[in-house]
Amino acid sequence: MYQPAHGRFVVDDPASMLAELSAVAPAALVTNTASGFWTTLLPMLFYPDEGAAGVLRGHLARGNPQWRELGVGSRALAIWTGPDAYISPSWYEEKRLTGKVVPTWNYTAVVAHGTLTTRVEPDWLVAHVRRLVERHEGERAAPWSLDDAPAGYIEVQARAIVGLELRIDRIEAKRKLSQNRSDEDIEGVMSALAGSSSREEQAVAGQMELYSRPPAKDS
Repeated sequence: MYQPAHGRFVVDDPASMLAELSAVAPAALVTNTASGFWTTLLPMLFYPDEGAAGVLRGHLARGNPQWRELGVGSRALAIWTGPDAYISPSWYEEKRLTGKVVPTWNYTAVVAHGTLTTRVEPDWLVAHVRRLVERHEGERAAPWSLDDAPAGYIEVQARAIVGLELRIDRIEAKRKLSQNRSDEDIEGVMSALAGSSSREEQAVAGQMELYSRPPAKDS
């Protein structure tokens, strides 16, 4: 992932961003095979304490050709993106001062690089699905559980999926949130996004509040 030389967009702890985004959003899993690129959108669980840089686990439908194209030591990317928004030059103080401004886009993204293998053991598949369900049902008022299904039903359904393990060797993360602009330009962008009717744009304003707002000056 491109990181400008000024380094203002680089995330110091990319594993933390991966943990944050993988907990709430699916990944775009990308593989490059003899027949070309394959991409599937799927939830993945991050295990940061396994392997050199952590392990991601997910699953595909058996009918999805992507897993059949994998060879020994297949390389893969898992990509997550957070809130993003178009940034208008009209929000910059610099527009009023010099007019030397252009549009851009603010976003958050993390990319995990690694080696992908398949898992087809029934016990592994059921345990993985259980952990995945617990992750996403745990905060609900009346969470659904695998144990709510009839006896044997989950085991039958698990035959229709193939497990995946991505052993990570590199994580790249980027927050492009106007950090390269002046304090006045940042404030102008935040104000415009926060006042938008778009939840996505409001979310970008929230990210800027956390990571781009100029530090308070001592009085």
